[in-house]
Amino acid sequence: MINSQEIKIGTCIRLDGKIWTCIDFQHRKPGKGNTVMITKLKNVADGRVLERTFQVGFKLEDVRVERRPYQYLYQDATGYIFMNQETFEQIPIAKEGIEGVDYMKEGDIVEVVTDTSDGTILSAEMPVKTVLRITSSEPGVKGNTATNATKPATLETGVEVRVPLFVNEGELIQVDTRDGSYLSRVSE
Repeated sequence: MINSQEIKIGTCIRLDGKIWTCIDFQHRKPGKGNTVMITKLKNVADGRVLERTFQVGFKLEDVRVERRPYQYLYQDATGYIFMNQETFEQIPIAKEGIEGVDYMKEGDIVEVVTDTSDGTILSAEMPVKTVLRITSSEPGVKGNTATNATKPATLETGVEVRVPLFVNEGELIQVDTRDGSYLSRVSE
């Protein structure tokens, strides 16, 4: 059990029989009354986000989690198959349980979060930055770089992102897996 004021980003709690992870929190002291904790909680099972307010000192059931690196191997009918880097055990994870799944390619290392009490897989998270190759993109027109213009580019995973005009087909770029934004070119 933890007190509500101990909740931080990434803390996992059990609420109404479901496991939730904190994605945002704020201490608020109103003019009258007690201090409250306003939290944004994400359901680990279905990804639903809920805003919940707790009085300071409210007891919550915390969930002990373990984060381990797993390697993405392939996709089949059961989901995305990952291999534990230490035990070589293979596990399937559904697409809904993986953050940044559109930017994941075979061989990528992701962080898998499991409940230590029963070994239940809660989620898998791609690193914030990943390097991908552009498979198709229109060539940029010379002289069109006075403004911050972008063009669509398809990456090796099949997802489309917006890139600056000077980026060409076949180049490696760094992408933010949270929102799909272009970060920089990467030299080979």
